[in-house]
Amino acid sequence: MTDQANELQAINTAWQIAIQEILRMVVRDVYKSGDEASFHAHIKRIEEAAVDSIYTGLMLRGTDEWTEVLVKEKASNFVTTLLTSFTYDKI
Repeated sequence: MTDQANELQAINTAWQIAIQEILRMVVRDVYKSGDEASFHAHIKRIEEAAVDSIYTGLMLRGTDEWTEVLVKEKASNFVTTLLTSFTYDKI
């Protein structure tokens, strides 16, 4: 990889880590009270709302249909992967 590609990859990775940590803190603070079942219910509602928003509200200007579908699919997968990685006992 070129230095520029390595820098872009580092920036992307850093951004993902930052967003994950912010989300983890928000979820912990908002849902630190309650039992495990309610925690999982909250996470599921957040996941469903986020994925729905990605597919219905996200409009990518200047891209073709294939790119838009790919971005929405990847974003939705990222949301699901991230939110399902949170466990009640780790927050």
